[in-house]
Amino acid sequence: MQYRDLGKTGEKVSVLGFGCMRLPVNDGKRISGDINEKEATMLLHRAIDEGVNYVDTGYHYHDSQSENFIGRALKDGYRNKVKLATKSPVYAIKKAEEFDLILNEQLNRLKTDYIDFYLMHSVSKGTWEKVVVGLELLPMAEKAKKEGKIGHIGFSFHDNEQAFYDIVNGYEGWEFCQIQFNYLNEEYQAGLRGLKYASSKGLGVVIMEPLLGGKLANPSQKVSPIFENAHVKKSPVQWALDYVWDMPEVSLLLSGMNAMEQVEENLVYAEAAKAGKLSSQDKEVIAALQKRFKEIGGVPCTRCFYCMPCPNGVDIPKNFEIYNGLFMYDSPKITKGDYIFFAHSTDNKQTAENCVGCLVCEDKCPQHIKIAATMEEIRKTFAN
Repeated sequence: MQYRDLGKTGEKVSVLGFGCMRLPVNDGKRISGDINEKEATMLLHRAIDEGVNYVDTGYHYHDSQSENFIGRALKDGYRNKVKLATKSPVYAIKKAEEFDLILNEQLNRLKTDYIDFYLMHSVSKGTWEKVVVGLELLPMAEKAKKEGKIGHIGFSFHDNEQAFYDIVNGYEGWEFCQIQFNYLNEEYQAGLRGLKYASSKGLGVVIMEPLLGGKLANPSQKVSPIFENAHVKKSPVQWALDYVWDMPEVSLLLSGMNAMEQVEENLVYAEAAKAGKLSSQDKEVIAALQKRFKEIGGVPCTRCFYCMPCPNGVDIPKNFEIYNGLFMYDSPKITKGDYIFFAHSTDNKQTAENCVGCLVCEDKCPQHIKIAATMEEIRKTFAN
């Protein structure tokens, strides 16, 4: 196992972290609370035994059962072998006093008296301004740190690049951040520029979604020739992970492993994880993949956001992004799951079903996309 410094925290972390949002479950659903504890414990212990020392979970993962599971799985000495990370669900906090109540509940769930890495979860411009700053949660986090309940303060992020800079610069006490990043997300959310900026400020950078929710492990057959004709034979998973590990600014990446085969493969890949490892030929392969994926998207949306805001609340670019997954990846079940999760997380207010065909967006679209007709197609595709 390879280890890297996690920013200015002084901690050494394994380049491969174990993400606990997609543990194996008994009913086959993606994020159900019905965790297959026997199998999940075997996977987690195997990874830890081979040097993985960063375990990441969250308050609401697996219908709020992930933390409880981790607490049970890390008994018999395993807690002392890992850096434990979990998150404050700031998007759900309405009153300042809820911060401490939730933290204490998490400590009880996790069966520990301290959490090594504590993140403000899924921070956006709105939750940053209204909740984290508005309810003065950071002084409460600092107090918890002084009391020994948490080790390091960070945040996970889902918003645009400018919002990321505002949040990074909005608090001098940040020690690390967690962002979505992979070879298709160089200009998505924080993006490559945000990643490098956070690192330049001394923050450790934890990467989530290096496989884009598993979709990069199963790319479309339209992409397969690039892998097959590459100068070196590597699996799609290894190409994706190596791309992230190649960057010296990355402290570690999280993988939501839910099968022993995934654990074993990732452990092998992690042994060879080096910053600056990719050759010029390797980078040409990555560039070819990026170009090809862009070409095969079903809707030619460039995410310019000229179509927004929709008067009926539809997140037009997000609907297109999920729909394009059907063309780009060989993962229809995962893609439909993405749409269901999107609908659930937005109370069904931003999905294609809310399009009324007013055509206001079509007058603004520089790509001249027939947005209303496409929304109807999306609605039919993901119905039921």
